[in-house]
Amino acid sequence: MLQNKNILIGITGGIAAYKIPHLVRLLIKNGANVKVIMSNYAREFVTPQTLSVLSKNEVVTDFFDSNSNWNNHVKLAAWADLIVIAPLTANTLAKMANGLCDNLLMATYLSANCKVMVAPAMDLEMYKHQTTLSNLKKIESFGNIIIPAESGELASGLSGEGRMAEPENITSTIIKYFETNLTFSGKKILINAGPTYEAIDPVRFIGNRSSGKMGIAIADEFASLGAAVNLVLGPTQHLPKNKNINIIKVESASEMHEQCLMFSDSDIIVCAAAVADYKPESIADSKIKKENEVLNIKLEKTVDILSELGKNKKQEQILVGFALETENLLEYAKKKIANKNLDFVVANLANNQAGGVFGSDMNEISIVNKDNKITKFELMTKELAAKKIVNYVVEYTSSKK
Repeated sequence: MLQNKNILIGITGGIAAYKIPHLVRLLIKNGANVKVIMSNYAREFVTPQTLSVLSKNEVVTDFFDSNSNWNNHVKLAAWADLIVIAPLTANTLAKMANGLCDNLLMATYLSANCKVMVAPAMDLEMYKHQTTLSNLKKIESFGNIIIPAESGELASGLSGEGRMAEPENITSTIIKYFETNLTFSGKKILINAGPTYEAIDPVRFIGNRSSGKMGIAIADEFASLGAAVNLVLGPTQHLPKNKNINIIKVESASEMHEQCLMFSDSDIIVCAAAVADYKPESIADSKIKKENEVLNIKLEKTVDILSELGKNKKQEQILVGFALETENLLEYAKKKIANKNLDFVVANLANNQAGGVFGSDMNEISIVNKDNKITKFELMTKELAAKKIVNYVVEYTSSKK
């Protein structure tokens, strides 16, 4: 239900913090990826070690860790599909309402583009205080989602409203939010990814170093937003995380072409595969022996899948290509858009980053649209790059309406 959703939990210094380990377990059980930020006072009620073990991620509490490494609040905010602040104390509520930024959690909150949910937790009179009620209305007007406090026994010994919503109810609210905010629900998406292998003989082939990680990450991101995703995947050991993705495994360019045409009526097509440009004109029936000093193999062009899809592109269809070059990247990207009837191209230089692109978990991309507008991004993980690409599709789709 929360498959591959990135949920960032911010814990503030309230007694209800002791319930958050249970919330983390529930979210992970439902398929979410969870990271945790704690305020200094929150550590009085629950330990970072407990939450780190449960979330399988390091818990961050301050701008700098014990080794003086900077905890990047901007990257934490960009990673999250949803931020949940629980428990939300009156103190943090007031900071959110007035834009105060004196800790890592507040810096992350103020840097976030995703939705933020809060689960207030405080004593009865504090919860009913006019300032608290005013601040709740204020942060709600900013677009934050309030998970109402529940009635019950409070830490003071009183009984009444102000008790933080139970972890089960918070989890249910999160699930409902994602179920009703699936941007691509009902949309069909075709993605191709990975290399192709073009046989020379039964043993050898022509191929490239593509791992397919970028296309797979894009498939996961579309699927997490409700799309019906068909992934035509070349030879690779990597697979999507989302179990709802329909994977069609292929080996050669001709096989990839055939399968892509079967799904050519998709609403959105993203061609991220590193398809071989050439293949042997003929394939030897048996293994070629090492008998001669020189072996000549005559090559012929493979079918241009992207061009074929561009020729048959429907008016409302979105077609995205990739351009991997070693030089003159943006010029080639612009030509590709014009020649292949694309909406935009995701471009990157093969030699522009540590470790290169193929096989790496990192990528530095630029997006070039058919108006020649260029949007550049810094070096980031391929999962985060996938989010940027899919967000670009969302904005681009909206601009076409």
